[in-house]
Amino acid sequence: MNYFVNNKPISTEATNLGVLAAELALPEKGVAVAIEGKMIPRTLWEQTPLSEGIHIVIIKAACGG
Repeated sequence: MNYFVNNKPISTEATNLGVLAAELALPEKGVAVAIEGKMIPRTLWEQTPLSEGIHIVIIKAACGG
């Protein structure tokens, strides 16, 4: 399937957000994900299906100033 992650096209076999997060090696903490502008709680990632062409935004927390 083809998705847009942070406005960049990617192709993957992931069919849900949990699998995609694992493929992208997202850290356990400090990450927020939105699909089509809607924030998805981490507790729902495994249950959140992905469909062709959707837009996903991944935000990682950063420390410092």
